[in-house]
Amino acid sequence: MSKEITKRTKIEIAKSPAGLEGPGFFATKAEDVIGLARANSLWPLPFATSCCGIEFMATAAAGYDLARFGMERLSFSPRQADLLMVMGTIAKKMGPTLRQVYEQMAEPRWVIAVGACACTGGIFDTYSVLQGIDKIIPVDVYVPGCPPRPEQYLEGIMKIQELAKNESFRRRNSAEYKRMLNNYGIE
Repeated sequence: MSKEITKRTKIEIAKSPAGLEGPGFFATKAEDVIGLARANSLWPLPFATSCCGIEFMATAAAGYDLARFGMERLSFSPRQADLLMVMGTIAKKMGPTLRQVYEQMAEPRWVIAVGACACTGGIFDTYSVLQGIDKIIPVDVYVPGCPPRPEQYLEGIMKIQELAKNESFRRRNSAEYKRMLNNYGIE
C-alpha cells in the first residue's frame, strides 16, 4: 500500500539556503540566521502625530495585514522596540522628545520617516515645524507621500527588513557608524 501512495504523490524537497550540508547535518553562518530572525520579527514603535498615523492604522488592519511581516506586536515602549516609525508633522518642541525616544531604543535600531512632514516638513515651512527628522536622528528609509498609501508603508517596511537581514554584526561597532552618531551628538 505504501508503494501505491508513493506513486500517486510526488514529494518535492525545497532547496536549502546557502551553507555547508552533508548527510544528517546542515550548517550556515550565525549572522545569516540572526539576520533572518531580525528581519521577520521587528517590533515597531509608531510615533504618529497626524494623518500619516491614520494611514498606518489602515496598514496594520486586516486589509493590508502588517502581521504577515512579523510586526503584529506594536511596541509603545522604546526599550522594547527596534523600529521607530515617525509619521506626521514634528514640531521643533517635540524634537527633544523624539530624540530621547530614539536614544532609549536598544541596538540595533532602525528608523522610517513616513510622509512629507516627517521627511521634509511638508507644506509646513514655518519656524515651529522641524524640516525633516533627519536633522535630529539618523533615518534609514524615507516613505514619501501626503499621506502615503498603505502600499508605500509596506514597501518601506520591506526595505527595513532587507537592511535588518543583511546588516553585519560589525557595522554598529564600526568607526563610520560611530562617526555618523557623533554627527547627531549621540554617543
